[in-house]
Amino acid sequence: MGKLKAIGSHIPTLKPTVGFFRQEPKGETATRETYSPWRKWYKTARWKALRLKIFTRDLFTCQRPGCGRVEGNTSLLVADHREPHRGNERMFWDEHNLWTLCKPCHDQWKQKVEQGR
Repeated sequence: MGKLKAIGSHIPTLKPTVGFFRQEPKGETATRETYSPWRKWYKTARWKALRLKIFTRDLFTCQRPGCGRVEGNTSLLVADHREPHRGNERMFWDEHNLWTLCKPCHDQWKQKVEQGR
């Protein structure tokens, strides 16, 4: 078995940034969760099951009048609250307050509607 060779001569050639940890600033999501604790509800198994139930009820079809897009990929669908719940737990979990929107309708049309209120 061979002897270990000295590595001391290679250490000074390492870049000085190796081994330093730079803490990332809080992202937008973390900040929003701090000021809106109800956002954590979206990560629960209960929400995920309800979301799928809404998609199934609406036959994976965007419910926006004039759209009607059918989408089999659920990552391109949003279970949207018809009326903003603003942290009201009863409204958040109310199936009658939820409908299926395709991602473009949710991210463009619905945002314009909500900002216009």
